[in-house]
Amino acid sequence: MVEEEVTVRRRSDFFSSEDWWAVWLGGAILLLVGGSTWLSRPADQNDRLAHYTELTRQWDEAHQATPVDNAAIAAIQKEREQARASLATNPVKPWLGKVGSWSDNPLKALTDKKGNSVLPGLLGVMVFCGLFFAVGVAGMGESAIRFLVAFVPVFLLAVCAFLLAGQSVVKHYNLEYALWAILIGLIISNTLGTPRFLMPAVRTEFYIKTGLVLLGAEILFSRLLSLGIPGICVSWIVTPVVLITTFIFGQKILKMSSPSLNMVISADMSVCGVSAAIATGAACRAKREELSLAIALSLGFTVIMMVLMPKFIQAVDMDPVLAGAWLGGTIDSTGAVAAAGGMVGEAGDDTALIVATTVKMIQNILIGVVAFGVSIYWVGWVEKSPNGERVGIGEIWRRFPKFMLGFLAASLAFSTLSASGPIGEATVNAVLDGTTGTLRGWLFCLAFVSIGLETNIRELAPYFKGGKPMTLYVVGQSLNLILSLFMSWLMFMKVFPNAADALRL
Repeated sequence: MVEEEVTVRRRSDFFSSEDWWAVWLGGAILLLVGGSTWLSRPADQNDRLAHYTELTRQWDEAHQATPVDNAAIAAIQKEREQARASLATNPVKPWLGKVGSWSDNPLKALTDKKGNSVLPGLLGVMVFCGLFFAVGVAGMGESAIRFLVAFVPVFLLAVCAFLLAGQSVVKHYNLEYALWAILIGLIISNTLGTPRFLMPAVRTEFYIKTGLVLLGAEILFSRLLSLGIPGICVSWIVTPVVLITTFIFGQKILKMSSPSLNMVISADMSVCGVSAAIATGAACRAKREELSLAIALSLGFTVIMMVLMPKFIQAVDMDPVLAGAWLGGTIDSTGAVAAAGGMVGEAGDDTALIVATTVKMIQNILIGVVAFGVSIYWVGWVEKSPNGERVGIGEIWRRFPKFMLGFLAASLAFSTLSASGPIGEATVNAVLDGTTGTLRGWLFCLAFVSIGLETNIRELAPYFKGGKPMTLYVVGQSLNLILSLFMSWLMFMKVFPNAADALRL
């Protein structure tokens, strides 16, 4: 009887838990967009493939010519990229839009560079996300109608965050949408108070978990192989060392009363910001206030590092490859890494940007590994009973954030498709560039708005007592900066000085 009840409970978890619904929704989005892209392939695809193959041959010959004609290589590469992009078309892309930039009139953000209105695309995102998440909410036994009623105003708050982030002066200082989304939510929740009717759509973790499944599709193994051993060393050696050291420092030196807060801050700072905080927070069952605090620290320091690190790099005339690896290994947010990388180097030289984003993508793979490791450690050591008995191994599985399985499955599937040949690579690029990247940005923005709406600053005050969280973050990030710089220098400047050459082409 007991075994039957456990089996029924496990089976129902597949259709009632937020983690699994994040997997189902993320997977459904990828299947829908990927399938429609594949079915919409051009009728003359074989001819286009032949043209792309010929351009690739010319590109290879140009690299072997003596002397090397860089102008010719660049021209062939541009035409080659256009030919590859023509191999696949994403029919969903026109229905999903983003807010543009503006200077003195915010209404200009509602039109694209060609002067076309982006409102249909914004409406498409709202309807698409609203309906998908309504299905998930209903599947978890809650009211889909109440969710949809609340989702519309929450989505409009996300639009406002993107509008503020798109202002030219704000963009110049790289104050991204995440900061504005949280501020908007905080202002509402700490002044008027978050209206009750909005709460069904205030779902921080559900949005981020689904967004992380979509992010998995962007983590291609080819990216990992492109930098090889040096990229792995910067991302996979420094990161766990910093995480473990910071956690021990918080527990043994700072004597932090909450191990879960200590762990969330350590993972947030050392791995990849909000995504890692959510994953490890689920594994160690961190409180909502602890997650909010860790995310607030991460966003604040991300802005500071994104502005100051490129200035320091330029002041010391750091090699762009070294600079990119350092930025990718230390700044929390992938978007902030790209922004900082774009500020490094001479005009037209994207070496730092490419290396930085590649190192960050390699580091992002650790999200699932870290979450699994935290699950084991928490169940086996932190939460063992007073008499020394440890929780059963089955608890590790129950504690492990299941949405990370969707992240890993998406990464494996899209990596395999991308490696299958030019058509597969073009299909993956069309899906990622036209849909998943856009939707992931919206889901993360919705999550940040939700964080603000459900955070009461007064409730966070006890966690700042003694300044221990701030001290933990500063010390941990300082260690991260030093070790990442040393490992980047050792790997890319000394041991593998030509490792990034393939990325420059």
